[in-house]
Amino acid sequence: MKRSVGKLIQNYCLIVLGSLLYAVAFDWCFVPNGIAFGGITGLAQIVNASLPWAPVGTLVILFNIPLFLLGWKLLGGHLLVSSLVAMALSSLMIDGLAALYTFPAMEPLLACIFGGAVLGLGLGIIFLQGATTGGTDLVARLLKLKLAWLPMGKLLMGIDLVVIVAVALAFRSLNSALYGLVALYISTLVMDGVLYGLDNAKVAYIISNHPEEITKVIIHDLDRSVTYLPGEGGYSGASKKVILCAFKQREIVVIKETVRQVDPNAFMIVCAAHEVLGEGFRSYHQSEL
Repeated sequence: MKRSVGKLIQNYCLIVLGSLLYAVAFDWCFVPNGIAFGGITGLAQIVNASLPWAPVGTLVILFNIPLFLLGWKLLGGHLLVSSLVAMALSSLMIDGLAALYTFPAMEPLLACIFGGAVLGLGLGIIFLQGATTGGTDLVARLLKLKLAWLPMGKLLMGIDLVVIVAVALAFRSLNSALYGLVALYISTLVMDGVLYGLDNAKVAYIISNHPEEITKVIIHDLDRSVTYLPGEGGYSGASKKVILCAFKQREIVVIKETVRQVDPNAFMIVCAAHEVLGEGFRSYHQSEL
């Protein structure tokens, strides 16, 4: 019970951090440089341009109400509550930072790079806690239920692209849209890096005349399991045992050195693995991103 409470507190502390990064990216890089912003926040930008007395953060909260009602049954209470907290915090922080300090304009390209990176980092942190900031983030989370094979960043990019075009049309600025696309692409890369890139793993295919010796060292010295795949030499026609081994990124040097010591003539192919699930790695959860 204590562990679960502690974990919950940790999750919400990280949601606060992610929401702060989201607000900083918006107020520091996007607003003062006139860069089109995707999602519900981008729509709020359009309304705010016509009605300056309507704060962006408050508009975001109002626009999100129907989306949260729509997602309640599909996503469950926990995700909706944590998303409600993240949405409210990020929206209030946007208005709070804007009231406390007006950020000066900077070189637009720098604003795209740093704004996109900070935004992607904030969203990645929030998504890792099983929450969203509402708006198109919530729409993407709903679409993820049907399109589980698509990364969250790619889903968000497609949805936000439409909003960015609308913002550019509203402000009659092609540069605003182009800079917005650059920032969107960078935020997508950073977000997917936070969500999936930390799960770095490699897969090695090893063809050797001494498969048993290599297997013995990998299992007993490196504490990694292997699988034999049946193979046949295309030229010689000789039967071969192809060793399949999954391992962490940090173990690649040790694996290669181990194979070289046992059989300097071994043929080895190392491939990047997007996700590795199972013993020695992480477990699969149906609700994960």
